[in-house]
Amino acid sequence: MSGVAVAATLMYSAPIFVYITSFLARVERPTPVKLISIVGVMIGIVLLTGVLQSGSGKVTPLGVLFGLLAGVSYAIFIFAFKSATRNGSTPGVLAIALGVSSLVMLPLTNLSQAVAVPFADELWLILIFGLVGGGFSFYCYVIGLKNTLPSVASIIAMIEPITATLFGVFVLGEGMDMMQLAGMALILVAITTLSLAQNGPEVLLRLPLGLRGGKPRNMTASTREEGGGTQAS
Repeated sequence: MSGVAVAATLMYSAPIFVYITSFLARVERPTPVKLISIVGVMIGIVLLTGVLQSGSGKVTPLGVLFGLLAGVSYAIFIFAFKSATRNGSTPGVLAIALGVSSLVMLPLTNLSQAVAVPFADELWLILIFGLVGGGFSFYCYVIGLKNTLPSVASIIAMIEPITATLFGVFVLGEGMDMMQLAGMALILVAITTLSLAQNGPEVLLRLPLGLRGGKPRNMTASTREEGGGTQAS
């Protein structure tokens, strides 16, 4: 219903919905850094997708509606997975999500093509996409959500259009103009700024050097009383 650039921009409006919901539900408090980071990411997405160059000729009301619904769905995805990880294991959460998704998509599935997949010459490529794009990536994402605020997770996830663009440049031979490069840089600056504000600048020094310089900020400290033989954490 709309151009690819418009659809991508609207889909990546998810941080806005996560931001509003988190603060209305009092999951986290609003801060200027988070607000500025979200604004920076959204401007970067607009520049990176080239929606300004595509103009408004391909924008339709239904396209805008479904694009925003994609952003809302992305926000629900983040809250749902974060809530699920509190009550179940990562493999269990992913197995349930995969099973429900398969059932929902079943009425839209071409069964003859689905039956032919195990015998297709491209089966190895399908398995790679499933393991890397759908398996390993989601596993890492769910683990990351356990100790990350929803608004932070939604902003960091916006690195995805950057990797997709770089894939197009280096694998598919596509080009990039200065506006897209500026958008990519703006997204990276916003994500880095938010990460530093959340963890402090020392996190960039500790991670490559094996957590040098003391205990992580969120690690639970344990003390042992040798006389009584009790341990408190």
